[in-house]
Amino acid sequence: MKEPIRVGFALTGSFCTHERVLSVMESMQGEGFELTPILSFNAGQMDTRFGTAAALRERLYAICGKPPVDTIEAAEPIGPKKMFDVLVVAPCTGNTAAKLVSAITDTPVTMAVKSHLRSGRPVVIAVSTNDALSGSAANIGALLNRRHYYFVPMKQDAPQAKPCSVVAEMEKLPETIEAALSGHQLQPILCG
Repeated sequence: MKEPIRVGFALTGSFCTHERVLSVMESMQGEGFELTPILSFNAGQMDTRFGTAAALRERLYAICGKPPVDTIEAAEPIGPKKMFDVLVVAPCTGNTAAKLVSAITDTPVTMAVKSHLRSGRPVVIAVSTNDALSGSAANIGALLNRRHYYFVPMKQDAPQAKPCSVVAEMEKLPETIEAALSGHQLQPILCG
């Protein structure tokens, strides 16, 4: 029997995309993937119009069968213990992308990425930010040019109402993960 792909699944604060990410996680669990949830402080603690932090935690436990990694201390051993084959940041906010570019490790997610990268393992980024084509563009571009980072194909989600907003096509997470594990970027990165 083939060993499952061990995926660290980090969620940040783009709350409007959590439902899409959770649906993809549900479809992945048991389909050759073993998922471990990781939460940024905002994702793990804030109640928003999209749901409560407690409900998110319950849903993640129901999907993954384990509680989320939600402290910097718990995220630090990810790399040394080689806990994951691939680490996914979905959704990845503009704030998180900026921190990754600048090597700021002040959340469980940014620590997880830093720790995971120390062994040269792939990180999959699923962008979800209203300023991807303005303030966050430079940071997204910088990550596109770094080794071991792979992007879920993305597109403008509401070009008339929010012309700078971009969201990853979350449904393409499994195939992006497979490509990243082979050292390839799934193409095209920008979808129409």
